[in-house]
Amino acid sequence: MIALLIEHGIALLQEYPFLAVFALFFAGMLVYYQLVVIKPVVLNVKPNSKYEFFLKQTLPILSELYWPTFWCFESRLQTVLASMVRSTLPDIIYRREILMLSDGGEVCLDWIDNGHKAGSKKPIVLFLPGLTGDSQSEYIKSFVNVARMKLGARCVVFNNRGRGGHTLKTPRTYCASKTDDLAAVIDHIKANNPNASLMALGVSLGGIILGNYLTTHKEEVKGKLVAAMLVSICWDTFEGTQSLEKKGINLMLNRHLANCLTNSIKEVRHHFDKSGWDLDSILSSKTIKEFDDRFTSRQFGYSNVKEYYTDASLAGKLQNMKIPVLALNAEDDPFQPGDSIPKEEASTTENIAIITTAYGGHIGFMEGILPTRYHFSDRLFEQFATGVFKNEPFLALI
Repeated sequence: MIALLIEHGIALLQEYPFLAVFALFFAGMLVYYQLVVIKPVVLNVKPNSKYEFFLKQTLPILSELYWPTFWCFESRLQTVLASMVRSTLPDIIYRREILMLSDGGEVCLDWIDNGHKAGSKKPIVLFLPGLTGDSQSEYIKSFVNVARMKLGARCVVFNNRGRGGHTLKTPRTYCASKTDDLAAVIDHIKANNPNASLMALGVSLGGIILGNYLTTHKEEVKGKLVAAMLVSICWDTFEGTQSLEKKGINLMLNRHLANCLTNSIKEVRHHFDKSGWDLDSILSSKTIKEFDDRFTSRQFGYSNVKEYYTDASLAGKLQNMKIPVLALNAEDDPFQPGDSIPKEEASTTENIAIITTAYGGHIGFMEGILPTRYHFSDRLFEQFATGVFKNEPFLALI
């Protein structure tokens, strides 16, 4: 029987030689995947610290190997395809709250109350989207669904000024380094929910803003946030920008995001037409750095983009974060090269941990042969948030 199968197999390959080429290619890819791609999840945290003990007790995912999707483990493919897969998630129906800020600007807070009223003790998770994201961004919907369905938590998404379909009210947008809007949002949430535990999760730019809030407010954060999670953030803005300006797919991603930024200014240009701005120059920006140089840095009082990026970078400032923080980064993230992730710095602080995977791209982290709409990052968030809300007294000692 076996001899007959072999004979038929040989005949088939002789008739269709391309099958032999495909079989060899597939076998080679399988060997490469097994030897090179599958890697352990790496925890960068201070050895023998209380925080290391907490994480190893509450995160079973740390004992796993990360198996990125076999046919889509390249970083840019992971980034794009994960977004496409998550985009099939249906839109979430939120309760919208408009928060007016001290300068007359407004931001939208989109709530999932999960059957609980303001003032309830039910834990709350605050989500911060990325550069041009909002509460319906695919990765935010994924995290929100985990929080409300798996954790039973209340959820609130902080849409930056002019985002989430809400009109910009003043000639001010948002940036990575200025955290007064986030501070106002957190104070507002705590004022209305004084007995509820509040955790925050920031993705990409949202994570940088959250990180800068932690580093600038330091001890003030205690009593407001019990913990924070940062996903696919750029720790060193200079390194991230340089990576995105590499020719090829990186630059294509860069230009796409720059186009999104310039389009957002086109929609509200009436706020800036008579304010001395060179809008033609701003709207012709081809990269994020050009946009930040011509618009963002100037709007927020920086003399140039270098000064802005220096202020926005979190590397070198981890010691100023005073609550437990867990970050997740892929080593192959085109927005943040693996060699510029501050792993050693995290390993010298008492309350900061950075989990890295060899692959995963930017907000990708797909896994399995046929990935679902929920990925490695969602599982990590579920485990971490569950541990946080169950162990608050212990975390307060870290």
